[in-house]
Amino acid sequence: MGRTRWSCRCFFFLLFFMESSASSTHRGVDPLDINYFDSELMQCKDGSNSFTKDRFNDDFCDCVDGTDEPGTSACPRGKFYCRNLGSQPRFLFSSHVNDHICDCCDGSDEFDGVFYCPNTCIMGGSIEYKAEYHQTFDIIQETKSKSDGRLDMLQNLKDLKVLAVLQLIILVLWGLWLFYRRAKSRKRRYLL
Repeated sequence: MGRTRWSCRCFFFLLFFMESSASSTHRGVDPLDINYFDSELMQCKDGSNSFTKDRFNDDFCDCVDGTDEPGTSACPRGKFYCRNLGSQPRFLFSSHVNDHICDCCDGSDEFDGVFYCPNTCIMGGSIEYKAEYHQTFDIIQETKSKSDGRLDMLQNLKDLKVLAVLQLIILVLWGLWLFYRRAKSRKRRYLL
């Protein structure tokens, strides 16, 4: 029994290690195309341009068809490949990369560190889970916009209070100045 658990743990560790090392260098690339991206100079698949290895996944679109940016959202026509180990692999439009919605069940489409997607592929990457994330994200955005509106209103009220206090101070100072001027002119009249 203990040996089986150890074997399972090693297997999942190796899968995770292989996935993380492969995804960091070839993020968003279909496994059938990995050899295509291993050369120093690569051609766009539509033949429109060529690019060097240092311009691969650099968040700048060099190819019209998005060949050079499979792991970013830089190219509008690009496709991101979700490996989804333990579930069904799939392609996404590159606009879904780092959009704070978990589209890949392995979470590989959200890698910028701002939004965390747990790996649900072993559980089958259920559609309900994705729907929950979309709903949760919408609720968070709605709550944030409401609270931002309230914070803006509170800030405006504070600003108005400060403005009213400043106006009151100016009026008091102006009144004191007028009182001083009148007292000075009365003193002059009295002396004459």
